[in-house]
Amino acid sequence: MRQDQHEGHGRALAGLALGSLGVVFGDIGTSPLYAFREAFHHQHLVVSPTTALGVASVAFWALIVIISVKYIGLVMRADNHGEGGILALTALVLRKSGPGQIALLVQLGVFGTALLYGDGVITPAISVLSAGEGFPVASSAFDDMVLPLACVILTLLFLVQRRGTGGIGKVFGPVMLVWFTVLGVLGLSQILDHPAVLQAVNPVNIVHFFAADPGKAFLTLGSIFLVVTGGEALYADMGHFGRRPIALAWYAVALPGLLLNYFGQAALLLKEPAEVAHPFYGLAPEWAIIPVAALATMATVIASQALISGAFSLTVQATQLEFLPRVRVVHTSRSHSGQVYVPLVNWALMVGSIGLVLAFRTSSNLAGAYGIAVTSTMVITTLLFYAVARSRWNWSRARALLVVIPLFLIDLAFFGANVPKIPHGGWIPLLIAGGLFIQMVTWRRGRELVARALRRGERPIREVLRDHAGVVRVPGTAVFLFRDPDGAPPALISNLRHNKVLHRSTLILGVQTAERPYVPASERLRWADLGDGIHQVVMSFGFMEEPNVPAVLEGVDVPGVKLARDDITYFLGREAVLSTSVPGMHPLLEKLYVVLHRGADSAARFFKLPPESVYEVGTHVEI
Repeated sequence: MRQDQHEGHGRALAGLALGSLGVVFGDIGTSPLYAFREAFHHQHLVVSPTTALGVASVAFWALIVIISVKYIGLVMRADNHGEGGILALTALVLRKSGPGQIALLVQLGVFGTALLYGDGVITPAISVLSAGEGFPVASSAFDDMVLPLACVILTLLFLVQRRGTGGIGKVFGPVMLVWFTVLGVLGLSQILDHPAVLQAVNPVNIVHFFAADPGKAFLTLGSIFLVVTGGEALYADMGHFGRRPIALAWYAVALPGLLLNYFGQAALLLKEPAEVAHPFYGLAPEWAIIPVAALATMATVIASQALISGAFSLTVQATQLEFLPRVRVVHTSRSHSGQVYVPLVNWALMVGSIGLVLAFRTSSNLAGAYGIAVTSTMVITTLLFYAVARSRWNWSRARALLVVIPLFLIDLAFFGANVPKIPHGGWIPLLIAGGLFIQMVTWRRGRELVARALRRGERPIREVLRDHAGVVRVPGTAVFLFRDPDGAPPALISNLRHNKVLHRSTLILGVQTAERPYVPASERLRWADLGDGIHQVVMSFGFMEEPNVPAVLEGVDVPGVKLARDDITYFLGREAVLSTSVPGMHPLLEKLYVVLHRGADSAARFFKLPPESVYEVGTHVEI
C-alpha cells in the first residue's frame, strides 16, 4: 500500500522502517549466503590476506557507494510523486525530456523493466537453493534433500500467492530484523578474534588486490557484485514506505549486519582457508548450523516474495502505461489496493524458477546467471538519473556529469566483469529480457497504429449528434468508452445505425493514464456538457492505480444524469486487428501484435465493469 510521503517521526517512523526490512531488504539481506563464497570460487582465488582483505574491501565500498551514495543519497530523491522504480523514472523522463531524447531513454527504461523480470526468475531459485545448502554442511544426511526441498518450497511459495501477502507480510519485518541481527552476531564473533580484518575499510586493500592479479581481480567483481543485487528494490519500493524509513532501516540495521558478516567471513578465511567452500555457515558453531539454515530459508522466502510481488506490481504499471497487454489482475486485499496477484506472471515465474533449480542444481552454478540483469538495470538507472537531474532539477551539464560519470564507470566495471558469465547462464535473464522487450515495444507501437487507424475513420462527436438530432431517446444511461472523448466512438455510431436510438443520458468516456503514479480525486474527472443529455467525460488514473470506472462514476453528482450502477449500460468497442502489408511495423512484429491483442484480457474486466451491463461492438482494424 502506498504511504503518503511517510516522513513520520518516532514510533511511526520506526514502524515503517521495520516494515521496510521485510519488503525492501530481503534480496540484499540474503546475499551473504553466497556472495563472498562465489568471489573466491568463480575465479579460483587462493585465500590469502591480500585476497581476503581485497574482497572484503570491494564489498564494503560497493555497499557504501552503490547503495548509500547512489541509491539512498541520489536516485531515491528522483521520485515520481513519491514513487520509485525504473518504470516510474521512465515516466518522469518521458514527461520532462525533449522529443529527441524520448525514444532512446524510454526504450532504455523499458529494457531495464524487462531485465527485472529476468531477475525475478533467478532470485527465488538462487536464494532458496543457497539456504537449503546449509543443511548438508551440518549433516551429510541432507545431501540428497537440497533439490527436492528447494522445489517444494518454491512450489508452495507460488501456490500461496493467490491468497495475498497481507497476513504473512506482518511477520516479514520482525523475521528480517532477527536475520540481520544474526548476520551481525555471527560476523562480530570472528571480527573480535581477528580485529585486523577491519583494515579492509581502507581502499588501499583494493589496490593491492588488483595489483596482485589484475585479470582475476577484475573478473572477481562479477561475483562480488552479488553483495548489492537488491539495490534496485530500495528504489522500486520507495512508494510503500518513503525514503526516510528505508534510509533509517539501512543505516541502523541492514548495513551494519551486512558489513559485520562480510568482514566476519573475511576473518574466518584468514584463520581457516578451507572454509572457503561455505564461509557463511562456517561462521556458526556446529550446533547452530541447522537453526541458522532454517532462519536463512525463511529469509530467502521473504526475499523471493518481495521479487514476486514486485513483478506483479511492475506488470500493473506496464499495463497502465501501455507497454504490455491487459492481463487478469486479482486484488487480494479489500483495504490495500497495491496488493495484487497476476496469475499469468505467477505461473511463468514458478516454471522459470523451478526449471532453473533443476537445470543448475546448485547455487554456485546458478550464480553464473545472476548479476548480468541487475548490473544492466543499474547502468540504465544511472543514465535515466542523469536525464532527470538535467531536465527536472536543472543541474548544469558539468555538475550532472561530475556526479554521474564516477557512478557510471563503477556500474560499467561491474557490468563488464559480469559479461563473461553470459555463456555460463547469464544468457538466461538476457533472453527473458529480450523477449519481453520485443513484446513491450511491439505492443506500444501496435497500440499507436491501431489508434491512428481508428482516427482515420473517426468523426467528431458533435457532427454525429447533429446528424442524428431527431433520434429516439430511450430511458437509462449509456456510457461509451473510447480513447478520444472528442471523437464519436464506433460503438455509438453502430448503435445509431442499427438500433436508431440514443439513451436519455449518454456519456462519451475516455480513460487516460497519467504519467504519474497517483491522480488526486479532485483531478480524476473532466466533465463537459454537450447539451440534450450528452456529456464528454475524461477519467484519469495514475499508472500505479487500477482503474475502477463504476466506482468513480457512482461518486459523481451531476444534475439530470442518473449514475446508479443498475441504470448504466456500458458500450465497448472491440477491435479485430488484421496484419496487412500497410507500412508501419515489420510483418513479423505485426503478427506478434495480433497474437498479443487476441490474448489480452477484456477491457470490461480491466475497467471493473459489471459483466451484465456490458455490450461489445466489433470493429475491423488493419495495421
